[in-house]
Amino acid sequence: MMNFLKQRFAKPSKQAYAVVTGAGSGIGRSFALELARRGGSIVCADINLAAAEETVALIEQEGATGFALRCDVGSAEQVQQLAEQAEVLLQHPVTLVINNAGVGLGGKFDELSLDDWQWCMNINLWGVIHGCHYFVPGFKKQGRGAIINVASAASYTAAPEMSAYNVTKAGVRALSETLFAELKRDNIRVNVLCPTLVPTNIIKDGRIPERYSRLANHALMNYALTTSDAVARLTLNRLDKGELYTTPQVDAKLFWIMKRASPDLYARFLGFSYRFVK
Repeated sequence: MMNFLKQRFAKPSKQAYAVVTGAGSGIGRSFALELARRGGSIVCADINLAAAEETVALIEQEGATGFALRCDVGSAEQVQQLAEQAEVLLQHPVTLVINNAGVGLGGKFDELSLDDWQWCMNINLWGVIHGCHYFVPGFKKQGRGAIINVASAASYTAAPEMSAYNVTKAGVRALSETLFAELKRDNIRVNVLCPTLVPTNIIKDGRIPERYSRLANHALMNYALTTSDAVARLTLNRLDKGELYTTPQVDAKLFWIMKRASPDLYARFLGFSYRFVK
């Protein structure tokens, strides 16, 4: 009975055996380092192996254990291998997976190719689906586990000229909401992160038209209301409390309230405002 209660009320972020995708930079690296500070052991997965290895070096400076693996989360086979290799490297079943890897894509709907859509869907949405698919069975088997899926405030703000990105992040949020309810009886916690502007490489590494990337970089430099480190800490704390949503910034919360209060009015306002965008 005591073991059951310990598992039920344990903090998943403490001494976690974790896998973090997109751990080579940005929010993913911040998650990995925060978990290290909390006594965890972390497998850092990234399509850029050198970047993942840099994160592992920083983890070791914190006195924790980390491992670097190359993984394209858009490939089901590679994520399956990640799940298998992680358990071997950690010498323990994985207790936390953070599906963070993502890419940016912007542009008018009729300017996007189907290749653009496929690329964005494979990483942003299928990457999260793959991560959940290959780790949830292990969590059920051991009677506990935790999932953090990194979505975006774009999942509900639905801003123009971000159609593919918005769709993928809305899918991540919907999946997370479903799993939160479905997996609760299995003692598996789920949190979905929905930030607005956070300094990361998503613009630099994404497919963003120059006119938008300049604007976004200016906004990140001057108007970002938080840091990736602060976002990681807050999200892990909310996961520990059993909360579903993490909306770390004031603007993210404001958009959330506006959208939920009157979806139709919000959409009309967005359409009206877009008329003045050149």
